[in-house]
Amino acid sequence: MPAVALTDFNNFFAAVKFYKATQGCGVKPILGADLLVLDESGEGSPTQLVLLVKDQVGYANLTKLISKAYQEGQRQGVPHIKKSWLAEFSDGLIALSGGRSGEIGVALVSSRLDDAATALEEFIALFGDRFYLELQRTGRAEEEDYLHAAVDLAARFNCPVVATNDVRFIAKTEFEAHEARVCIHEGRALDDPRRERRFSEQQYLRSADEMAELFADIPEALENTVEIARRCSIELRLGEYFLPDYPIPDGMTINEFFTLESEKGLQDRLEVLYDTSAPDFPEIQKRYTERLEFELKIIIQMGFPGYFLIVMDFIRWAKTNLIPVGPGRGSGAGSLVAYSLLITDLDPLEYDLLFERFLNPERVSMPDFDIDFCMEGRDRVIAYVAEQYGRDAVSQIVTFGTMAAKAVVRDVARVQGKSYGLADKLSKLIPFEVGMTLEKAVEQEETLKQFLNDDEEAAEIWGMAVQLEGVARNCGKHAGGVVIAPTKITDFSPIYCDETGGGVVTQFDKNDVEDAGLVKFDFLGLRTLTIIDWAVRMINADRSIIGEAPLEIDKIPLDDQPTYGLMQRAETTAVFQLESRGMKELIKKLGPDRFEDIIALVALFRPGPLQSGMVDDFINRKKGRAEVSYPHPQYQHECLKPALEPTYGIILYQEQVMQIAQEMGGFTLGGADLLRRAMGKKNADEMAKQRMLFMGGAVDKGFTKELASNIFDLMEKFAGYGFNKSHSAAYALVAYQTAWLKQHYPAQFMAATISSDMDKTDKVVTFIDECRAMNLELLPPDVNGGQFHFSVDKQNSVIYGLGAIKGLGEGPVSNILAARNDGGPFKDLFDFCARVDGRKVNKRAIEALIRSGAFDLIGPEGEIGYRRAVMLAAMDQAVKLAEQHARNTSSGMGDLFGESIVESASDINYTSYGAARSLSGRERLNGERDTLGLYLTGHPIDEYEEELRMMHPNRISKLRPAKVLATVSGMVIAMRVMKNKRGENFAFITLDDKSGRLELSIFAEKYNVYREILVKDALLVVQGVVSEDSFTGGLKMLAESVQSIYEARCSKVKRLALSIDSNIEDGKWVESLQSSVNAYKDGNCPLEVDYIGPSASGRLKLGSQWRVQPRDELIGQLRERFGKNSVTLHYD
Repeated sequence: MPAVALTDFNNFFAAVKFYKATQGCGVKPILGADLLVLDESGEGSPTQLVLLVKDQVGYANLTKLISKAYQEGQRQGVPHIKKSWLAEFSDGLIALSGGRSGEIGVALVSSRLDDAATALEEFIALFGDRFYLELQRTGRAEEEDYLHAAVDLAARFNCPVVATNDVRFIAKTEFEAHEARVCIHEGRALDDPRRERRFSEQQYLRSADEMAELFADIPEALENTVEIARRCSIELRLGEYFLPDYPIPDGMTINEFFTLESEKGLQDRLEVLYDTSAPDFPEIQKRYTERLEFELKIIIQMGFPGYFLIVMDFIRWAKTNLIPVGPGRGSGAGSLVAYSLLITDLDPLEYDLLFERFLNPERVSMPDFDIDFCMEGRDRVIAYVAEQYGRDAVSQIVTFGTMAAKAVVRDVARVQGKSYGLADKLSKLIPFEVGMTLEKAVEQEETLKQFLNDDEEAAEIWGMAVQLEGVARNCGKHAGGVVIAPTKITDFSPIYCDETGGGVVTQFDKNDVEDAGLVKFDFLGLRTLTIIDWAVRMINADRSIIGEAPLEIDKIPLDDQPTYGLMQRAETTAVFQLESRGMKELIKKLGPDRFEDIIALVALFRPGPLQSGMVDDFINRKKGRAEVSYPHPQYQHECLKPALEPTYGIILYQEQVMQIAQEMGGFTLGGADLLRRAMGKKNADEMAKQRMLFMGGAVDKGFTKELASNIFDLMEKFAGYGFNKSHSAAYALVAYQTAWLKQHYPAQFMAATISSDMDKTDKVVTFIDECRAMNLELLPPDVNGGQFHFSVDKQNSVIYGLGAIKGLGEGPVSNILAARNDGGPFKDLFDFCARVDGRKVNKRAIEALIRSGAFDLIGPEGEIGYRRAVMLAAMDQAVKLAEQHARNTSSGMGDLFGESIVESASDINYTSYGAARSLSGRERLNGERDTLGLYLTGHPIDEYEEELRMMHPNRISKLRPAKVLATVSGMVIAMRVMKNKRGENFAFITLDDKSGRLELSIFAEKYNVYREILVKDALLVVQGVVSEDSFTGGLKMLAESVQSIYEARCSKVKRLALSIDSNIEDGKWVESLQSSVNAYKDGNCPLEVDYIGPSASGRLKLGSQWRVQPRDELIGQLRERFGKNSVTLHYD
């Protein structure tokens, strides 16, 4: 096949990939698009038109036409062009009529021959001899009628015809998968009788012979396919870079300005870093100046000053506008020029960071700065760039969402009309794992494999899903990629956007857009920068009150021993990069006591070093348990010590590989970077070449062949695990800053941390547990003292954020805060309802505020459950009074006895609702769980505490390691389900009984038995063997048996006793008792009544027909009816 055309519908998404693929296998690419065309009114049904790129002019025109369709022609989310636009953009394009779906085809099929002729004349006027009538034979309705009419029309107007097959899939067997994909897109089922059947199974990629046979009667139509392929010739300029112009002062070249800014910036940095009056400063300055001159020479030689200046510009703008910027990311932190221009904030000479790792003069490629911004400010920086360089020149980058394993199974099941239950079961059998595929799922999950073998319908879903997995299904926006064009974006890539014209992205993805010549800048959002910013603002607000200077986080000392103490204790929850369980384990073993150790931690905590033994070797050398050699006891040399000393002789960083190659092999650092890349790719031929170069250079420098060969082997071994030190150092700095804040300003740091994730309940629970472990007081939300985010009061207590209450959004909280700022603190619930906007803070929101505890401090007197019960009872009346007041105010009616209806109705207050029944402990805690996602003022285990003490006297805090079985009870507060090597599930569960916490290991066999009761918040009684946990320093238990609280109660309880005092109860207590126990009969627990009469008392042992199931619900009902102290469970 000498040529092939790709015409996607209304887009150029695949243009670059298609062009490169065809060029790579010697096939001529023809680019084009299927467009939907509307008349000038924009009404009626659109028709199709195929446009093929004839030359460079046509490519530019089609790019602009597609972009215009998205920006100006969308109707119900589908891009269209107007026919009138074609006059401006028709040059360089060949047009095909669109077959029976084109404007001419629709007219011919409808027997409107005059309209068809008029349309043909219009198209010929637009395109001349570049217009073809399209003929198709794909077995669809009305196709032959259209074909004959089109041939007649072509003869009348001497218009050429061309045969096409409207290909929608490659092989005939893929028709059903294609139909399923169409149904997934349209939200229909395959067997839906109302579904339009637009495609046939003949729309596959036919061979030349098949097409010749199909159109044997119209040879001209086949000849024109070759003619069109001959006429279309496009050469895309790929791999060249086009930077936007950076505005520079008059009278200077860009290189002069770039050099001046860098030199001035370096001088400013040195004045902060060193004492410029010290006798050794000239020597220090010389070292920095030489490195700067070296970098400037390479950057200018490679033509990248503009890139650095653009990055400098928007980072300076961000810092000037108080938007936090990260200290660096990736290899860019190795550039002294970047440090001088304030692009990065880590001195590369201090930490042996290499410029050539970032920009190698021996391997020309674009520099690539990844910049971290505070999550809240990132979009403002992007907006500034768009304003500075022109909105038509700046765009974000498209991403393509694909049909992933779990989702495609559900989608296919839906379009096939299979039951939701079957789809749900099948989807849940696929492991939840990044990069999971259907093929891997079947290999890993024996249960899934068996299910597919046994269930025909499941197998049918699976077979279709396998065909569709990985197919693109939607467009998204790259997390941080932004491109800046020297002219307009559409000179390089078509535009994709939403219906409003917003959310503009390039139609080429991040790789293709760079191939097309645009330079990508990564504007990444880092949540940790937001946390640091919020914490520092809180800290500085407090410091200003007491007259202290503001804290500057980038000037904190990097040798603070209390901070390293916090790390050594592995108290690193919420500390950037150091908070995972595995990392905590590594920290405990390593015991970091200097900044270089944190850099190493970030690099070590990866699968390669962990599995290779490198981590253990590193720790042993640091702790003095192994000899420090450079790099190996048998093969080492003193010249390698400067490069390897920071890591105790271990080759940990890619930069160290480069330094060894320079020091021993005589490589330039540019050549050493090529060696590093070759080692990483493990290309045998390239490695053999590099080994010869290294050994030759080493021998020339006086090293023995044996030593050089062995050192090269060690470099090769560790290069596969080596990490980019520049990236590691930059992120180690952020990690250290967060650890320092946690150590010195714990309340502010934790308040900021929880605020950043307060929409994720699981994270909030984890962080609040950490607050408790740090002995920080956590106060409930408070309408008078709280803010939208978590905040800190004068006593350094953390106040729960109002924005974290479920059922409240930013709008209602903003309204509450505005009302409080305008009129001062709220006096009570009635005052609150009168002052906030009832349309924003509705009854549901008020109920959530009450149940969360936000009104506790302005509620009635009494215990907490009673206060909340009274306010819940008064809520309706408070809302009604407020609504009446709002109506009066809006109609201009003043109130006769007061400024507000609340003041005039002074008799309506909390005392009117004093008879409300106090919330039980469980009701109160459930209210907190429902509104906050956790229990704040108590623990659900409280109401079981006495019963559990009688049932099992062991408390977690009293447990000790032993080989005999111990029994303990508690609530499940955390649970991790994992897979063993055989693919079986097992679990780690954290049990809490208020006295302490215990980690349970429940292996696969036990897990399968007890999985139904192993759920979060369950109250369990567990028997197992207790041992020491070397990780936490606490205890852990290997579970042998597990019971729910109800199962444990049934096995241990001897009787349920009820105390009845005839002086309190009337004669109807028997009926009440009977109605309560009716639903819980047929149990094994005897029921007894201790009856106290006027003149005598006695115990009534009720018969076997009164035996009950001692469930929580029954005990709760009886206690509510007869009183808490009147219902008792008795154990031996």
